[in-house]
Parts: sequence; C-alpha cells; structure tokens
Amino acid sequence: MVTHSVSAPSHPFKAHLQWATFDWKRAERWVYRLQRRIAKATVERRFNKVKVLQRLLTKSFYARMLAVRQVTSNKGKHTPGVDKEVWSESYQKGLAANKLSKVGYKPQPLRRIYIPKKNGKIRPLSIPTMRDRAMQALFLLALNPVAETTADRDSFGFRQYRSAHDALQKCYCNLASKGKAQWILEADIKSCFDEISHEWILNNIPIDKQILKRWLKSGYVEDGTLFDASAGTPQGGIISPVICNMVLDGLQQTVNNHKGVKKCVNFIRYADDFIVTGNSPETLKEIQQDIEKFLAERGLALSKEKTKITHINEGFDFLGFNIRKYNGKYLSKPSKDNVKKFCSEIKSTIKKYNGGNAEQIIKTLNPKLTGWANYYRSSCAKSTFSYIDNVLFGALLRWVKRRFNTTSLRQAVGKHFRNQGDARRWVFSSKQSNGKYLSLHLMMNTRIKRHALIRLDANPYLNEWEQYYIDRKRNYAFKAELDKFELTERKSSVTQMQ
Repeated sequence: MVTHSVSAPSHPFKAHLQWATFDWKRAERWVYRLQRRIAKATVERRFNKVKVLQRLLTKSFYARMLAVRQVTSNKGKHTPGVDKEVWSESYQKGLAANKLSKVGYKPQPLRRIYIPKKNGKIRPLSIPTMRDRAMQALFLLALNPVAETTADRDSFGFRQYRSAHDALQKCYCNLASKGKAQWILEADIKSCFDEISHEWILNNIPIDKQILKRWLKSGYVEDGTLFDASAGTPQGGIISPVICNMVLDGLQQTVNNHKGVKKCVNFIRYADDFIVTGNSPETLKEIQQDIEKFLAERGLALSKEKTKITHINEGFDFLGFNIRKYNGKYLSKPSKDNVKKFCSEIKSTIKKYNGGNAEQIIKTLNPKLTGWANYYRSSCAKSTFSYIDNVLFGALLRWVKRRFNTTSLRQAVGKHFRNQGDARRWVFSSKQSNGKYLSLHLMMNTRIKRHALIRLDANPYLNEWEQYYIDRKRNYAFKAELDKFELTERKSSVTQMQ
C-alpha cells in the first residue's frame, strides 16, 4: 500500500489549487480502510501490526489533508495559539498539509486561558497552535480505531456515534423497572484532565511515544511566562478527550467485579462523569473504594464535593437531566439549575437589544431555543418547555413596553405579537421586507421523541457493524426529514388560518 506522499508546492497558487481540487471522498475511503485494518489487528491483539499500520497512516498525504481540514473547519478555527497564527486561506491549508511531518517536529507551548464553571470556579483551557492541532488530529486518526475497540462497553462520552442521550437511555434501562437498583453512586473525578499521570499515559497509550511525550511536556504560557507541565493532558487539545477515555477504560471491569445476581450493579460513564447503581449503600461504598484504587494508579482521585450516594426516590442530576422516581415511576427532566441558567441567559440576550429591533432578537434567540429544546426533547420536558415559553413571553412583553414607551401598550403589542390559531396565541414576530413574518420558536412546538439506544458492542471500524451504522444513519436522516416536513406543514396551516 502506498503512502500517497507528494512534493510540497513551492508557490501559494499551487497550494491553493491543490486544496481546492482535492478528492476528499477518496481520501476518506482510503483512511477508513486503513483504520479498519488497525481495529481488526487490535481485536486479534497483533500490536506490532497496529504500530506498523499507524505509522503508515500518519505518513499518508490523504490523512494529512484530512487532519488540516478538521482543524480549519471546527469551532476553534479562528482561535490562535501562542504564535497568533490561523489558517484561513486555501494556500495556507495546502502548504500546512504538505509540511505536516514528524521529522523535525517540536510542539510549541500552549496558550492558557480560563473559562467559568457552573459552580462559580474557573476551568483552565490550554490552546495549541494550528500546527500542533493538526498533528494531534493526524495521530488521532490512527489512535481512534484502537480506542473504540478497547473502550468500556458503557462509555458514551467523546466516542463516535454515541451521545449523552445514549447514556440517559442506559440509565432508563438500569433504573426504571421495579426490580432494578434503588441506590446510585454519583461520581466525579477531580480535575481529571489536569491530574492524569504522564508516566501512565506514556506506558499505556498506543501511539508514537516521542510525539506523545513532546505534547505532554510542551508546557503552557500564561501572562507571558512559560510554565512546565508535570501532569495532565491539556483541555483544548483535539486528542486529549480520547486519551482521557483510554485512561479511564477498565473502570467498568473494576465495577463489574462486584456484580452479582441480587446486587443490581451497573456502570454508566460519560467522559469523566459516571454513575454506579447498586441495591444498597454498603455495596456502593465497597465499589467506591475499588474505584479510588483504580484511579490512584493513574494519578487521579474522586471529588469529595460531587461524589455521593443517593436513593432513586430523592433523584440525582446527570448530564443536565434530573432523574428520579415519583411514586415508583421513573422520570427524567431538565435539571432545575440548567433551566434557571438558560432562562437567565435568554433574559440577558433580550436586554442586549433594548435599542435594537425584533428581527435581531428572533434571529439570535431561535438557534438557542431550538438547540436547547432538541437536547431535552427525549425527556419529560413538556412542562419545562411551557415554563420557558412563559418566561420568554414576559421578558419580550417588557422589551416591547420599553421599546415603544411613547405609544399605548395595545399598539406596541400589536406590532410584534400575533395569534397563530387557537392553540398558539401571542407569538412574538417581526414583519420582514418581503411581507412575510419571522416568528420566535416556541418550545411547546417541540415534539417529545424517545432516543433509540445504540448497540453497546457496536464498533464503527469493524466490518460486521458496517450495515448497522448505515441503517442507523438512514433512520435518523429519515426522522430529521420527517420533523422538517411536519414543521413546514404546521407553518403553512398557521398561515392559512391568518
């Protein structure tokens, strides 16, 4: 098999042309075929073969182009590292792909910034340069097949085709029935990304050790000062979530060692957040001790603040949902903290446009409302959606009063609130230049739809699961088109009523 190496173009126009005319579909097929071979060799425990195939993939020109495309098309494409460089032009991307090589590569320090957390504290975020991100994306292509093949069965975070909704559906399977577990160990790992032992990573992560060591030891720059990194893998690196997952793989087996016919022990993990179910607090305390030993080997520890044992009737928060049994009935709802935070966010967004117009508000709020509703649409969220609609109505009514304080309230309300049939009254809208109305998305228009749990043994890099993923994608594409059709029909019927 050839590695598809090419000579680097010496002129920016040639690099631009190379990028603009590149056959992406062919590159994806070639890389995917090699990834499937890596996964198969991992299953057969032929680890020398895995190393050979990984080296072949990271030297491939196709893989280099895909790596550069990934870092120049994601959300962080406009965020520079310490070199203040971004690749926005086609010729820059083409030149970068040709120069992407292990030979002579030395990563630059990370740019350290801080972002706020829910509890009021701050979280450190380390941003690599564009070249370092591209190198990480390149080696991630070779590491992903191994990570997927060796992953814990009930791990759902930062894995392909898995999501938080799969983890929530697994909670339903493990807790909903009468004979299921009644006690839950809510666990959270303290500063997981920042505290992982470098020695453990270097000894156990199957990737080029020289490159991996350089990434881990590159340090970070804060306020113009260079600091060394003695532990952890930086949050902000493309490869860091997969490394974190591989560090925690094996945790499920540790928990399952306590599994018995009557103990109801189950394990569900999303990144570094996980829960363990059991039939008694005593069982969960024993499991917690074993978990602490497992984590200590990797330089980690449980957070004392967030780790606790809870009864299902009291309920617990997991991935933004509150899970609880009400008189024996299992219900999952949006957590109160997330509802409060979201309402505060939309109120502050409306206040920003005190001097603006209704169209700006609608175009800003609609993506937020739609995204939030879609995340919670698989839970019992109708009452929450109704509550948020009422909060929105009150906030927008106050905006209208301030915006048109020289006219009567009746006239002001008549400019932006319309009736949409008997079921949907007082919808905030704005008349556009083409004569049509742009309306605010109502939460109550979001239909509740249960999520179909993924097959837990499914691996996207093994041949026997290829048809399963094709069918799953087709089903979700059909449902998305059906939702779009229903929304269009609803809007047309509303227009006819008017």
